[in-house]
Amino acid sequence: MAELESYAEKYQSIRMERTDGVLQLTFHTDGGPLRWNRAPHREWAEAFHDVGTDPENQVVIITGTGDEFSGPEGTIESHQTLGQTPGDWDPIMSEALRFTTNLLSIEVPMISVINGPALRHSEVALLCDMVLAADDAVFQDSGHFHSSLVPGDGMHVVYPLLMGMNRGRYFLFTGQRLSAKEALDFGLVNEVLPRAKLLPRAWELAKRLLEQPPMVRRYTRLLLTHHIKKQMLDLLGYGLALEGLAVAEQWSKDRPR
Repeated sequence: MAELESYAEKYQSIRMERTDGVLQLTFHTDGGPLRWNRAPHREWAEAFHDVGTDPENQVVIITGTGDEFSGPEGTIESHQTLGQTPGDWDPIMSEALRFTTNLLSIEVPMISVINGPALRHSEVALLCDMVLAADDAVFQDSGHFHSSLVPGDGMHVVYPLLMGMNRGRYFLFTGQRLSAKEALDFGLVNEVLPRAKLLPRAWELAKRLLEQPPMVRRYTRLLLTHHIKKQMLDLLGYGLALEGLAVAEQWSKDRPR
């Protein structure tokens, strides 16, 4: 079993603090808003495992830094850093499998605070049990289809599952940008608030959750994530394999002859 002292300072892209059993994870890049790259991709699998195996964590809150949840905006410029061969893709696929499954394996309620635009890997926040969003938040999958990448690392499960199959497919194919209000109307988020009120509201909800017995909290989380885990078990590895095949094919066409 992990203890907070052993992992709180371990990760470059996550700040951790715990009060009365509520663990807050704040994602960042060099102290500023999170810029998605290989560093969080590598770290989060292990981080979520540590969080999930620490019995002192009773509720988990995740959020971003500043006025953005995750970025950057725009397309990925090169496929070369993603893997040029099956051997290159293998660690990327392993990391993606583990950070998603380890997130869902955390056995206590999770609350996400989407403090601004969530343009890369917003599925991490949407997989939480309670989802709060800033009133100026924007949702987009800027890093997959329109970067010539298959959205196979969880986005293909989460968005159709939460907002309906046709809306989800349209969102992923077109690079659609959803406002916070649209996300609320489509069932992606539960509450939309001014940014300054988000974390206080999350802690209010966390304290309310703590009023229930520990086993009630844990088993409710287990029950309500079971269907999502089944979807991931069926589709996550398949999606990642297809994503990797398309990356290798694109690289083979782009490399110098």
